[in-house]
Amino acid sequence: MFPLGDRNIPGRGPALVTLAFIAINVAVFVLLQLPSDAFTYGWAAVPAEITPGRDLVDVQIAPGAVLTDSPEPVYLTLISSMFMHGGWLHLGGNMLFLWIFGDNVEHTFGHFGYVLFYLGAGIVASFAQILIAPDSRIPTLGASGAISGVLGAYLVLFPGNPVTVFVFRFLTSVPAIVAIGMWAVLQFINGFGQIAQTEETGGVAYMAHIGGFVAGLVLVKLFATRRPPV
Repeated sequence: MFPLGDRNIPGRGPALVTLAFIAINVAVFVLLQLPSDAFTYGWAAVPAEITPGRDLVDVQIAPGAVLTDSPEPVYLTLISSMFMHGGWLHLGGNMLFLWIFGDNVEHTFGHFGYVLFYLGAGIVASFAQILIAPDSRIPTLGASGAISGVLGAYLVLFPGNPVTVFVFRFLTSVPAIVAIGMWAVLQFINGFGQIAQTEETGGVAYMAHIGGFVAGLVLVKLFATRRPPV
C-alpha cells in the first residue's frame, strides 16, 4: 500500500513550512551531499559521537568511508542529519510522505508550532535509534524520523480522512487510520527485529521511525492550536 495523496483542509492556503522543509532537504542533498561525501560523514548523526558527546575524525567505518569533522557541539548533527539523505530514492520517498501528510498537520499546529514539533520528533527519533546501538560508528541520516512524527500526529487528528493509495496495481481510497496504521505495524515488526541486528547489517532505521511516530502520538495535543475539521 503506497500513499499518493489525501484530502486537504479547505481554505487554509499553502503549507509554507512543509514546502520550506522539502526545499531544504532537496537543496542539502543536491548542493552539499552529492558533491562531497565529506559533508555527509561530518554532518550525519553518529551514535558513537552522540553518546559521549565527542567528535570522531579520520575513523574508517567502511572501505572508502571515513568520518570527518562534525559541527561543535556534535549534538547539532541531531538536527542537520534530519535534512540529509542516502540517495535519490530515500529523498523522494520521504518528501512524498511529507508533501502528502505535512500540510494538514501544519495547518492544525500553526507554522511555528509545526517547526518545533517536527524538529522535536526528529530528535526523539534519533535518540530511539541511538538507544539500540549507542556505540555504532555508522552515520544515521534522513527526514523519516521527523516525518514519522508527522504521521503519528496525522493519525490522531485525521483518522478518518481519505488517503489515495496504490495497492495491487489499483488506485483506491482508504481512511488514514488504515494507510498509516498498516505502515506503523510494519515499522514496529521490523523495528523490534532490528534490535537483534548488528551495525554491520545496516539498512533502514526502523527504531527511529518508531520513536518519531510515538513522539507524534504523544506530543500532538500540545501543539494542536486549531480544531481539525470533523
